[in-house]
Amino acid sequence: MSQHTIVELHGDGISPELSESVHAIADALPTELSFQAIDLSQANREARGDALYDEAVETMTRHGVAMKYPTATTGVSPNKILRERCQFSVIHRPVCSIPGIETNFTKPLDIDVVRVATGGTYDDAGQRLGPDTAVSIRVISRHPCRHASRFAFKLAMQRKTNVVSTSKWTIQKVTDGFFEEICGRVSEDYPGVEYRRELFDALLAGIIMNPERYGVIVCPNEYGDFLSDTACGLIGSIGLGDSSSYAFDHEGRVTLAMFDPSGGTAPDIAGRDLANPTAALLAFSNLLRHIGEETSAEALRGALFGAIADGQKTHDIGSELGTRAFTAVVRERLSSALSAG
Repeated sequence: MSQHTIVELHGDGISPELSESVHAIADALPTELSFQAIDLSQANREARGDALYDEAVETMTRHGVAMKYPTATTGVSPNKILRERCQFSVIHRPVCSIPGIETNFTKPLDIDVVRVATGGTYDDAGQRLGPDTAVSIRVISRHPCRHASRFAFKLAMQRKTNVVSTSKWTIQKVTDGFFEEICGRVSEDYPGVEYRRELFDALLAGIIMNPERYGVIVCPNEYGDFLSDTACGLIGSIGLGDSSSYAFDHEGRVTLAMFDPSGGTAPDIAGRDLANPTAALLAFSNLLRHIGEETSAEALRGALFGAIADGQKTHDIGSELGTRAFTAVVRERLSSALSAG
């Protein structure tokens, strides 16, 4: 039996329920997973300050893989701090339609949003120039853009699909133009992958009208933020999306990966057995794939989607199952699939 150590970053709100769901699934796998817990709850962050982040980053760096649950943002975002300290440069958000979930969008969607995790306008606090003017600086850096572009093209090769880079390079000619220049140069190393660029506003309309034209989409920081939430809205809920963040060495190899559900802490339903663990379990599936447990990853994904397609789902997406009951259904389907396979 293979063995892996996973750093588990606990948070706030529904975080304990999502962790419980992940552990229930992990216990059904033919893999020995050791979870090393770090308490990133708001109370512990306030009590320990920077020392807590030092511990988290050291532990994550040592083991190379982490599962994170939602954390409340009070003051500085914990996600932003981890992003900076761990030197994450790429965020990957896969978004696909899930049979069994009713949406206002009737076409099938299956895209991967690859977002440069740094820069844009997010790294600048801005400045007021007198009472009537404010400015902010956009930052585009070569290495994160190159990492994101290469990640996108490698993913497209695996999926046998295309890559679309998107920004507003006709307006932000220097910064977004630099991003597109980097993507274009990286594309030359992948001649077998179809590549094109689209202006961001046109791309949003294109996804809604012709989603089949899009596979992997790579973009600067804020565009990826807007796009991934929009895409999750199209499939039925922001709470259905999962995310992964990656740091790389100078040779482009992944040195650290963190996986998490993209939704928030949902304090209004915390502790009430109402949380939908789908995004957390999708994140866990991608974590399993990352550490080489492909069979378990695919079996978990199939168990999740199979349960939802058959109407065995949580309150928020049209049925009556609570967090634990839904997890039990997925676990039973997972066990059956693994024993049959």
